[in-house]
Amino acid sequence: MMADLYRGLDRFSSLEREAILSWLRTTEPAELERLFIAADTVRRRTVGDEVHLRGLVEISNHCRRRCAYCGIRAPNRALRRYRMTQDEILAAAEEARAAGFGTLVLQSGEDPQLTGPYVAGLVSEIKRRTGLAVTLSLGERSRDDLARWREAGADRYLLRFETSDAALYRRIHPAADPEGPDRFALLGTLRALGYEVGSGVMIGIPGQSYQSLADDILAFRKLDLDMIGVGPYLPHPHTPLGYRPGHFLLPDSEQVPNDADMTYRVLSLTRLVCPFANIPSTTALATLANEEGRDLGLLRGANVVMPNLTPERYRSLYEIYPNKACLHETAEFLRTTLETRINFLGRKIGTGPGSKKIK
Repeated sequence: MMADLYRGLDRFSSLEREAILSWLRTTEPAELERLFIAADTVRRRTVGDEVHLRGLVEISNHCRRRCAYCGIRAPNRALRRYRMTQDEILAAAEEARAAGFGTLVLQSGEDPQLTGPYVAGLVSEIKRRTGLAVTLSLGERSRDDLARWREAGADRYLLRFETSDAALYRRIHPAADPEGPDRFALLGTLRALGYEVGSGVMIGIPGQSYQSLADDILAFRKLDLDMIGVGPYLPHPHTPLGYRPGHFLLPDSEQVPNDADMTYRVLSLTRLVCPFANIPSTTALATLANEEGRDLGLLRGANVVMPNLTPERYRSLYEIYPNKACLHETAEFLRTTLETRINFLGRKIGTGPGSKKIK
């Protein structure tokens, strides 16, 4: 199997479903090590040794959705809600610029008070003050809002499709508007509007089979995504998947585990099928497997890290899952610590916005 992988990038990016399933299910450590080496080799050839830092600011934990896996879901009455002010967001943007980050990521739940005009003005002011690339991750929004934000200067949009299994998606992600577009349609809209488009999935969510996970990886290639986030599913106790996971779980032989080992496999396979994409080693992976887990992600195909710049008084409240790894880190600490760790891996901090490389 690995002999085929080393015959060139064309073969790397043309892995078929059965080969992907074989990699997901293998129990041979030597075979997995070859997979990881192949992914790191492709990463080096296509996107180089730079690790791009994206400053993440979680601007609101208000959300109108009822997703069965997410701690900020609307029915969670145990969560104290917040919404950052414009001045607070702009201060975080200045902090990102001063720390040398190339991109600011604004993330929130689907908060109706983050209106089209408000976000457009915010994006415009961030661009004016800092010149940073701006990535938005604000959920499912209308085409008018998305177009307005693109015109205001937003560069990228991140909208995870979470799973390509339509039946599982309906179970874990109730529709806000049954007549509205699905997430795949919205990803097409974003592409048409000129955004760099990001998406991704959770690994090991209850009800996820190996077959559907293989289809997820193939969907990355079909969508030709610019950014791909893959991270482990981490249960939240105040969600249906947290307090009654057995209602969703498959038999052991079919259920994908939500562990670091499976996350590394998916990360590496994602790099092989989408060799030029920007792929982060996620905070969720660091939460599951400590900082060494994030380092291993960088050695197995990733080229992006997203330090959290949300003000500390809000950071623990953006609780999509509990006990995040980043709760007490500052921008200065993150920059110096990450640079040391990244240099130790034989890599270097990227400069500029770090857009997807052209093939």
